[in-house]
Amino acid sequence: MTETAHPFHSGPDSHSHDPGHRQLMTLRVNGETYELLTEARRTLVDVLRHDLRLTGTHVGCEHGICGACTVLLDGRPVRACLMFAAQAEEMEIRTVESLSDGRELNDLQRAFSEHHGLQCGFCTPGFLMLAEGYLAERPQATKEEIREVVASNLCRCTGYQTIVEAIDDCATRRRAALQQRLDEARPDEAPPDGRHSHGTQPEDTRPDGTAEQEEVPCGSTTRSR
Repeated sequence: MTETAHPFHSGPDSHSHDPGHRQLMTLRVNGETYELLTEARRTLVDVLRHDLRLTGTHVGCEHGICGACTVLLDGRPVRACLMFAAQAEEMEIRTVESLSDGRELNDLQRAFSEHHGLQCGFCTPGFLMLAEGYLAERPQATKEEIREVVASNLCRCTGYQTIVEAIDDCATRRRAALQQRLDEARPDEAPPDGRHSHGTQPEDTRPDGTAEQEEVPCGSTTRSR
């Protein structure tokens, strides 16, 4: 009779079959590096919530439908319930905790508050991270484009309109702030009326500030430039 080994027997290769095998992994989350020993089968959202205590990322459907678990992976929104934590190694993970410095809300969070873009708040972390990733990729997004993007996440309270308005307002303010920084960084240009800035004098002005006289034929009236 042929003896069949139990798939979970203790042996040198048992870890290749054991779904409970633990492995050491390194995760980069919100600018911090974490080393943890955990089961290879665990999802990213479980590790974030239970191992790293970053409970801002919520668990909803666990099937990638609702979007409550959305985080940024190398800047792109992903469903943290659909991937193993081990798959996120060597990548930059951002959760909703990264938006605020712990004292003040960031501009996107403030926009959600000002436009009442949340009610029960369960879906809000997912919408915030979805919007943060999308606006970083497409800062010129229109309201219609924003409306299409947020349709990928589920909200049972707001009807989406206030969420769209909040994201659109944040995008508008970010564009205005960027334009202001660009304007301030440009070198000084001569005003359109021809006046010189910084107190410089026109080339035809003497050091004492008087205008040079143009020589004209004898008997003619002298005129200033």
